[in-house]
Amino acid sequence: MEITTQEFKHGDLVAVKGRVDSSTAPEFSKALEKLNENGRFKIAMDMHELEYMSSAGFRALLACQRNCKKYNRGELVLVQVPERIREALELAGFTELFKTFDNQVEAVGNF
Repeated sequence: MEITTQEFKHGDLVAVKGRVDSSTAPEFSKALEKLNENGRFKIAMDMHELEYMSSAGFRALLACQRNCKKYNRGELVLVQVPERIREALELAGFTELFKTFDNQVEAVGNF
């Protein structure tokens, strides 16, 4: 798994590549927590190079969304979600909790 972060004026773009599974989810979760600790609450998660995400990865997204929305500070949005991961999010009932966008510009512009 590889995580890259770009800071913009209105929010951050976080790109995740590879697999988020039980062995990489703690690292993924720590990266999201670090953003929140640094006062970054408007996050666009680019998932177009993500091959797989386990329930542990979904829990990390959920925790980050909770931190971002606390006190109306911001939110976590998803960008270019692969079809298989989108289906898993739907099955888990998470699609209602996250806005999704087709490209990075729309997502970051949303903030």
